[in-house]
Amino acid sequence: MRKLLLMLLMFGICSPLLADDVSAEMFTINNTWMLVATFLVFIMHLGFATLEAGLTRPKNTVNILFKNTAIIAIGLLTYALMGFNLMYPGEFNLIGGDGWIGFSGFGIATDAAGVTSAYNSGYTYWTEFLFQAMFAATAATIVSGAVAERIKLGSFLIFSAIYVAVIYPIVGSWKWGLGWLEQAGFYDFAGSTLVHSVGGWGALAAVILLGPRLGKYVNGTIKPIMGHNMPMATIGVFLLWLGWFGFNGGSVLSADPGPVSFVFVTTTLAAAAGIVGAMVTSWNVQKKPDLSMVLNGALAGLVGITAGADTVTISSSIIIGLVAGVLVVFSVLLLDKYRLDDPVGAISVHLTCGIWGTLAVGIFSTNPEHSFMAQLIGVAAAAVTCFISAFGIFYVLKQTIGIRVTEDEETTGLDIEEHGMEAYSGFQIFTTQ
Repeated sequence: MRKLLLMLLMFGICSPLLADDVSAEMFTINNTWMLVATFLVFIMHLGFATLEAGLTRPKNTVNILFKNTAIIAIGLLTYALMGFNLMYPGEFNLIGGDGWIGFSGFGIATDAAGVTSAYNSGYTYWTEFLFQAMFAATAATIVSGAVAERIKLGSFLIFSAIYVAVIYPIVGSWKWGLGWLEQAGFYDFAGSTLVHSVGGWGALAAVILLGPRLGKYVNGTIKPIMGHNMPMATIGVFLLWLGWFGFNGGSVLSADPGPVSFVFVTTTLAAAAGIVGAMVTSWNVQKKPDLSMVLNGALAGLVGITAGADTVTISSSIIIGLVAGVLVVFSVLLLDKYRLDDPVGAISVHLTCGIWGTLAVGIFSTNPEHSFMAQLIGVAAAAVTCFISAFGIFYVLKQTIGIRVTEDEETTGLDIEEHGMEAYSGFQIFTTQ
């Protein structure tokens, strides 16, 4: 590696003055790791797509895949247009209070070499943008699963564009952009609140306004609507787990081997504990081992540990994941009880466990500066801002162009009605008498 770096320096490909506080070699290593982490977060979008498709019905598969593809494009473009500079405005040109909102202009740009980063001089500005843009798209993807099988495609895409371009980066700036939550002592390492709960609050608002799928709640009873492809859903979860190594490991913001390795361990153990917590809980409550609950248990553990992966002990990470696995099961059952139809459990995974993971930092963190009250303030701020904003956006859409497809369209399936195609065209299911 050192010989390669020296060759790069000789040919002018890598400057020895790339950053003030790291060597040229370390700059290149940091930048390479951050790009690898970006690739891993990118893979998470495939995980979301396959998980959501697997847990819903075959007649809506094309619609699910279309939304998850479009969200990446919307997230990247809106984040480049304005989201990045809302979230990381540099020195605040304040519009409303000390560290509440700032904006450093439209578009993305840096010096000709592209090696300056306002918040981390250890890697390039362009890497900083791309890594953060992948997070932005994730927030809207969370909403996609909760509204599956009955939302109008156009309305969902309009919501996603507004939410990712404006709401997500403003809330994120309060901590990661050195805004008022940072000043208040709030801590969220990789986004239990700033990514997952932001998406979860949007999902909750959407589900309330949309209403349940046809046939889900009949005569006071809950009728399960089974996913059509559990192997696909399982693949999705493992892709997400893989991507989380970049999501959390990349949030170290360097290739420092100690912190990165430690975060990998806490992340993995929390996911494993989440599986066990969900498995034991669902087996006891439902009297059968439910694969969908176990899959969501893994994601629950991952979401739960995301806020404090770098600042809790190994044993604490297991406890956090275990509790998240238990919580996700009861959350799914509670939402059903109140007729809040979430086909994939997105609200339970990302909102319920995002809140838990954020508060857990105030309980388990080894850093004495992290307090439960500061964590609670951060959770409350995100709740009020994101839920009200998402509810408002969806309400306006509902009153204007509508947000729900017709009963006939829902019955036939969104693949045919909105896309004019089928995911499994030419395949037939044969049954025996």
